[in-house]
Amino acid sequence: MKLLIRISYNGKNYCGWQYQPDRDTVQKNICSAAEKLFGFPCDVTGCSRTDSGVHALEFCATVTEHGKDSIETGIALSALPRAFCAHLPDDIAVYDAEWVDSEFHARYSVRYKEYIYRIYTRQVRSPFENGRVYHCVVNTDEETIEKMNRAAAAFLGKHDFSSFMAQGSKITEPSRTVYISEVGIDPADKNVIVFRVGADGFLYNMVRIMAGTLISVAKGKTDPEDIGKIIEARDRSLAGETAPAEGLYLARVVYPTDPFEKQ
Repeated sequence: MKLLIRISYNGKNYCGWQYQPDRDTVQKNICSAAEKLFGFPCDVTGCSRTDSGVHALEFCATVTEHGKDSIETGIALSALPRAFCAHLPDDIAVYDAEWVDSEFHARYSVRYKEYIYRIYTRQVRSPFENGRVYHCVVNTDEETIEKMNRAAAAFLGKHDFSSFMAQGSKITEPSRTVYISEVGIDPADKNVIVFRVGADGFLYNMVRIMAGTLISVAKGKTDPEDIGKIIEARDRSLAGETAPAEGLYLARVVYPTDPFEKQ
């Protein structure tokens, strides 16, 4: 059996998820915590690869003994989240754990993922949101949000998203199916616009380019009705700027059957 853990982290101080020998990453910290907890080196496989500065409200990863497709421990499953957290920095937390079959893959078993992008719109920055939002002054009136939502709706469905893929990316199949794409005001802070998008997969920088394009719509530089044309053109230069990493969060990871749902 593999151990599946559910994680959240503030990515401000990390060079992304993926292990790098000379950089501090989230995966490196999880691997280190697992070795301290279980007493032997472990392999940690994540559900995604978040970039430097990107956060996760929900991130799933499997833990196995190094070189094996399973792990054994005498630690009670219910105690594992707190045991992991005892070996992790304060900005990374494991908050759930469950056993899954050895065939389960944290990344390839995913049905779809949801991201959110947070835009802080006040004239003056927030010291409490430093590194956790993109500070960009735009209107938050109903008309602006409605325009952004019309633009976001054009992302729905299956499309070739080459226009929303970082230049130089080596991905050869850029078609993705978007299930959720909407814009609203954060109910906890009326100064924060939230873009939510869910899809069966994402291209490199896809959500950040989508967010940058929606910001261009909010500023009146791009017409909402032009989004469909930008998608059809398959030309990165026609879409908006790549929004900064600090506003991006992996928000939800959905598997065909929820591994954490108690039967």
